Amino acid sequence: MVSSDNPQQQLREMNLRFGALAKAAAPTMAAFRSLMGEASKSGALPARFKELVAVAIAVNQGCADCILFHVANARGHGASREELVEILAVAIEMGGGPSAVYAGRALEAFDALATEKA
Repeated sequence: MVSSDNPQQQLREMNLRFGALAKAAAPTMAAFRSLMGEASKSGALPARFKELVAVAIAVNQGCADCILFHVANARGHGASREELVEILAVAIEMGGGPSAVYAGRALEAFDALATEKA
């Protein structure tokens, strides 16, 4: 499977894969979606901050699709580029060299998604 270089297309492709898995493993994925919804909604911490934390974790895990998904969600909740850069610095502090590589991917995705929406 070859993925597009376009972040919006990559996001669509990831959502299609997620949807296919949701059909194949409906009870498990319904529970996972519920968990995602509860964990990421605003509470004592705003949703944008929770999504930025998810980006940092995705960077440390080296999950490119997770980075794109949570960067898009963070942007959707109003996270700024400056907030992303600060959270990426923490991810790099905690994860070293590999996190620096994936942090670059997160920043690239943020900028590409911003360009496409403009």
